Amino acid sequence: MRRIPLSTGVTLAVQESGRGAPVVLLHAWGETHRSFDRLVPLLPGDLRLVVPDLRGVGESDKPDGGYSVEDAAGDVVALLDELGLHDGWLLGTSSGGYLAQQVAVQHPERVRGLVLVGAPSDLRGQVPRALAGELAAFHDPVTPDDIRAVNQALPLHAPVPDGFLADQADAALTIPRAVWLAGIEGLVTAEPPLRRGTIVAPALVLWGAEDDILPETQAHELAAAIGGSRLVIYEATGHLVLWERPGRVAEDAAAFIAAHEGGSPP
Repeated sequence: MRRIPLSTGVTLAVQESGRGAPVVLLHAWGETHRSFDRLVPLLPGDLRLVVPDLRGVGESDKPDGGYSVEDAAGDVVALLDELGLHDGWLLGTSSGGYLAQQVAVQHPERVRGLVLVGAPSDLRGQVPRALAGELAAFHDPVTPDDIRAVNQALPLHAPVPDGFLADQADAALTIPRAVWLAGIEGLVTAEPPLRRGTIVAPALVLWGAEDDILPETQAHELAAAIGGSRLVIYEATGHLVLWERPGRVAEDAAAFIAAHEGGSPP
C-alpha cells in the first residue's frame, strides 16, 4: 500500500492493482480495505482497482473529526484527483455503498457507475438496538472482545473462512473507539443521498435475501430510484453479502461493468 496525501487534509493508505477501467472499492463502517481481500483476486485484471483505507481506519490518518458522509465523499473525490482520474466506478459494501451514493449525488461527473453491495437507501433509525448497546460499552482502546460483540450482532448466513474472519477482527482493532462512534453517528444522522438528489449513473444493486439489518424494501427503493439499475437478490445470504458471496459479487460486478464499458446493455 502507498499513502496518498489529499487536498482534504488527510492521507489515505491505498492498495492498487490492475489496468483499465478504474474501480474504487469502498469498505463499510467498522472495516478496512481488508474486507475486499477475497474479492480483489476474483476481479479481472483489466480493471484498475483502487482500494483505500478510508479516514480513521487501517493505515490511513485518524483525525479527531471529519466523519460525516460528506467528509468521506470529499475524500473519495480528492483521491480521484490525486490519481489523475476524471471519473471511475464505485463499488461500495454496506455503508460504503451509502458513501458511493453520496459521491454520485454530489459529483455525478466523477462517477461512471455504481455497484452497491448490501447498501442501504436510508440509515436513519437503522442501527440495531443490540449493536448500539455493544458500541456504548466499547473500551478505549478497543479490545478483541469488543470486536467479537459487534460481530455477533451481524450474523452470517453462509460459511466464511475462519482466516478471513480473523483478519477482519485484527483489522478492526486499528479503528479507535472515537472513530467507531463518530462514524456511526455520521451515518445515522445524515440525510440519505437519495433525498438529496438524483443518481444518474447506472447501478448494480446486490442484496442478501436474509438480511437481518436492513429491510429488503431498501434494495427495491434503490433500484427504483436509479435509472439504468439492476437488482440481484442472493438467496441464503445475510447483510454481509461481500463476506458471504465474494465469487458471485465478482462475477456480477465484472459483467455489469464490462457491459457498460463496452457500450452494450447488461
